[in-house]
Amino acid sequence: MRAVGLITEYNPFHNGHLYHLKESLKLAGADVSVAVMSGHFLQRGEAALVDKWARAKMALAGGVDLVVELPLPWACASAPDFARGAVQALDLVGGIDTLCFGSESGCLADLQQWGRVELEQDDEIATRTAILLRRGKAYPLAKAEVLKEFLAVDQTLLAQPNNILGLEYLKALAREQLSIVPLTVRRIGAGFHDSAIVDGISSATGIRQRLDAGENVEQLLPEAVFTLLHSQLISSHCYCPEQHFRLLLGQIFSAGDLLEDLWLVDEGMAQRILQVAENAATMEELIAGIKSRHLTRTRIQRLLLCVLLCLERATADQLLIRSPTYLHLLAASEQGMRFLAATRKQRKVPLVQNFSRVYSLLKRHYGMDTDEYQRALLQLQLELKATRLYGLLMKKLPCRQRSQDFYQPLITCG
Repeated sequence: MRAVGLITEYNPFHNGHLYHLKESLKLAGADVSVAVMSGHFLQRGEAALVDKWARAKMALAGGVDLVVELPLPWACASAPDFARGAVQALDLVGGIDTLCFGSESGCLADLQQWGRVELEQDDEIATRTAILLRRGKAYPLAKAEVLKEFLAVDQTLLAQPNNILGLEYLKALAREQLSIVPLTVRRIGAGFHDSAIVDGISSATGIRQRLDAGENVEQLLPEAVFTLLHSQLISSHCYCPEQHFRLLLGQIFSAGDLLEDLWLVDEGMAQRILQVAENAATMEELIAGIKSRHLTRTRIQRLLLCVLLCLERATADQLLIRSPTYLHLLAASEQGMRFLAATRKQRKVPLVQNFSRVYSLLKRHYGMDTDEYQRALLQLQLELKATRLYGLLMKKLPCRQRSQDFYQPLITCG
């Protein structure tokens, strides 16, 4: 059984994702698709529109066979750590032959050439990029400007978000020496941040903007997916920015000087965050007040997510130094279940469905007195915290156990 891996957020799953899924299966000659999907919180430091189980269910409705959660902190890290954690997760599942990612370029040979140059000139590129960042350039533009010195390529291509992530996937596969074969599908329709509709496809950003404006998005999602999303929205089981802002302020004031111990909160930033939080009336005002010329908006969103989660620098460093210690299986089709059964012996870490037996499973796999068991507990505690806090960010407070990871069964469909 041939499997293609996908690295996703599905916030929400839309027609562009459906196109990518179908093209990936065709290009890879695959029988089964495995999506590594971010959980409640995303790579740009934002909370997802609906929770990870709702998004996993929508992915299955759209035709994905397996949905595995990309654990924190990889899910909310910068592109290199995000990409590394995602390709590691695909490898740890076992039995996945290929990774197919979307790119604006659509040309794997070009991306591989760019990736080789980055790997060969890594230190020099990082040094020059850092200089431009200190001068106030946004990271994608700074990186693209430096790369253009080594490559005869249109700088616009080098700064496009899917190309940037694609390069990081290729570099991570090379550095980790993984046998997964990379493929790419050219992104069609609207651009990553574009709100326009092109050939019936809008970006996830554009869809969320339309939802905020009360517009109909039914034609932009597969029918079965729209039905599921609509159900979540009308029942208010969805993200509420105002709730997020208030809870974040509470975390800022509670942490006080301890903000300096949190991941991504650089030296000297704690007092600035506290000062801005005193008067900010909205999340936008908070971000704008913290922003400086060497900090991108995305970087600020990520550090504020670390504040929300009280994610300490030491914890993030201890987790990111190696690969995920277990994987959380969110959803599986019948074909997905057959794939899991066929590849069971190739699995490299525990694949957990719900957490009712997670502690005994991790103890049995790692041994109670090992460093890896302690890392697994750190990863688990962070995931549980993320689920509890995400529930508090919903428009309607869920009337159920806060630690839903222990109670949510595996999502399946025919």
